[in-house]
Amino acid sequence: MQDFRKLKVWQKAHSLTLAVYAATRRYPKEELFGLTSESRRSSSSVPTNIAEACGRSAPGDFIRFLDIASGSASELEYQLLLGRDLLFLESKLYEELNAGVCEVKQMLSALASRARANDPRRKTKDGP
Repeated sequence: MQDFRKLKVWQKAHSLTLAVYAATRRYPKEELFGLTSESRRSSSSVPTNIAEACGRSAPGDFIRFLDIASGSASELEYQLLLGRDLLFLESKLYEELNAGVCEVKQMLSALASRARANDPRRKTKDGP
């Protein structure tokens, strides 16, 4: 187990979640239980699943929860695009948030790749 707060990807994902919550405050009230809620849910799911990954002792579980976090980031990527296309998000804010999502997805992918490479189940008695 490791402290998720020390992972740069968790820090970025947490900051992104805070930014999404702030941005969605401007969404129309009728979207409170629609796109507002979905965007907040998917954004908070990313750092939540990273934290859960860090609480698991099995390498396979760690990787699985990173994959779930990546899936949630992809959901958010679309929800931000929809928010922009519905004119709920200004283009500049959309670009900033989207760049944050893409960065988090890349970081998750790199971390999962390193974890897969270090997974003892993938090593044979003759070597890696």
